[in-house]
Amino acid sequence: MRRLSSIFLIVLAVALFGLWQSVFIVDQTETALVLELGKPVSSALKPGLHFKLPFIQNVIYFDSRVLEYDAPPAEILTKDKKNLVVDNYSRWRIKNPLLFYKSVRTISRGISRIDDIVYAQLRVALGQYLLTEIVSSKRAEIMRRVTKKCDELLQDYGIEILDVRIKRADLPPENERAIYNRMRAERERQAKRYRSEGREEASKIRSMANRERTVMLAEATEKAEILKGEGEALATSIYAQAFSKDPEFYQFYRSLEAYKKSLKNKTQFILTPDSEFFKYLKKSK
Repeated sequence: MRRLSSIFLIVLAVALFGLWQSVFIVDQTETALVLELGKPVSSALKPGLHFKLPFIQNVIYFDSRVLEYDAPPAEILTKDKKNLVVDNYSRWRIKNPLLFYKSVRTISRGISRIDDIVYAQLRVALGQYLLTEIVSSKRAEIMRRVTKKCDELLQDYGIEILDVRIKRADLPPENERAIYNRMRAERERQAKRYRSEGREEASKIRSMANRERTVMLAEATEKAEILKGEGEALATSIYAQAFSKDPEFYQFYRSLEAYKKSLKNKTQFILTPDSEFFKYLKKSK
């Protein structure tokens, strides 16, 4: 009885182990293929619970999500014979797992094929455009063409190319230095021209300002002289009217003014005692 129980337990364990080896689960993010002695014996399996023959069959899994491949920078020659260092990436997915396995087997070999084809198509496409077109107006159009062509070529490997993009397009270091020096020389030339034009314009403005200043000063001086003359004429008229009422007082006032202006700074006069100039300085008797 004990022997039968042991045999039953062994058979049960083998059965459970065989069942465990027969059942496998495909995740939502994956597809799978069943291989028998290295050869696929099924089409791509969808996510869920599946069965296989234990021990003689095995399962390989492929990611069904959109994958991204970032290619290393590479030099490409443009239509105007300019070397351009292009850094690009590709978004792709395994469209046909069975065909993918038969043609490239592994993800790394699939990426290698993507790298070769994308680089070749970028080299052909960019070689048809000028450098200025690639970095500005034509980039989107170039990327659409490259994506479409790469997708067509990679269909034979079970790969679908969803997008090819240029992350960065730079000139080689030696070209960058040459362009930088040329741009610097051009900017310096423009700066000199702007400074020259500025000095010329400043000279014109100063000349115009000086001319306007001279005209304004002349007009102001003329107006001042006119006002001064009118003022002196008016003053003379007032003085004449005032002094005409007492001529003697007028003579006295004018003599005092003459004394004030002439008898200063130790001025010396040689005049006769009966000179009319000193008549108001004579002591009255």
